[in-house]
Amino acid sequence: MGFGSYDESEQQNQDVNADEDDSEGVSVHENDHEGEVSFETDASTDDLIDQLGEMKDDEE
Repeated sequence: MGFGSYDESEQQNQDVNADEDDSEGVSVHENDHEGEVSFETDASTDDLIDQLGEMKDDEE
């Protein structure tokens, strides 16, 4: 069949083996980490706030 055409014979026998009790699933908590993040900067709080204000002005 050509591009964009539809043939019902292509839709037959498309069984999917998707067991709900699959032990090979992905655990979303497998790589959870607890800790803290810190950083050092030479900029003062006022400098950072001014920079944030400029970024917000650029969005408008």
